[in-house]
Amino acid sequence: MKHSSAVAFSDISAAIRRFPLVGMLGWQDVRQRYRRSALGPLWLTISMGVLIGTIGVVFGTIFKTPLKQFLPFLSIGIIFWSFISTVITESCSGFIAAEGIIKQLPIPLFVHILRMMWRNILILGHNLVIFPLVLLAVATLPQPTVFLAIPGFVLLILNLAWLGLLLALVCTRFRDLAQIVTSALQVVFYLTPIVWAPKTLTSPYAAYLLNLNPIYHLIEIVRAPLLGELPTVLNWTCTGGMAILGWAITLLVYGRYKRRIAYWL
Repeated sequence: MKHSSAVAFSDISAAIRRFPLVGMLGWQDVRQRYRRSALGPLWLTISMGVLIGTIGVVFGTIFKTPLKQFLPFLSIGIIFWSFISTVITESCSGFIAAEGIIKQLPIPLFVHILRMMWRNILILGHNLVIFPLVLLAVATLPQPTVFLAIPGFVLLILNLAWLGLLLALVCTRFRDLAQIVTSALQVVFYLTPIVWAPKTLTSPYAAYLLNLNPIYHLIEIVRAPLLGELPTVLNWTCTGGMAILGWAITLLVYGRYKRRIAYWL
């Protein structure tokens, strides 16, 4: 058990030390994806802005919620849901997509997960431009709690990192699992307060089920500070606990099966 953890920790620490390589590869991925495009990744930002505006007007009317409250809530929810769901989806093919590199170059395997995450962080940075524009549109100023979004985002990244590594490993061995994850994400979207607010839940049973949703806590530790609110103790406890437990399990599994990944590809 200790040997497995040591193997995993060695690979992960080596990958972190090569972050300049990760940064270069991630940036190159973004440039390559939007090559010959005049606006590049800003096309994603424009389409997401249109989506937020449309859903905001429609669901704001349905829920009879003032746009001043609903639009900022919706925009942050959709922006971070897009980030989280994309990272999870692309994690399923994290090692598969890098098959050629893995078989030819002796670089830490975790580099490929960091590369995928960094690529999506860059796209997230483009999409976050929408939020201050939304605040400007509804005449709302950022609150001092906005700085709490920084540790919240760090916790979010820590959780996505172990989840991405674990999914990349398991999906390399069991290829059909990627389809199951994609289908599950579609269900989780409707179970997570993104286009609806938690305060609309009047049943204590429904609120209890909401607290069992890990994606809700991951989004809330970033969304609440940006909206001028404080994440609950439960939000911090769940995300912190998930990070500790998730990394403990991932280190054991990854350390044990890391050497088999090249043979599974």
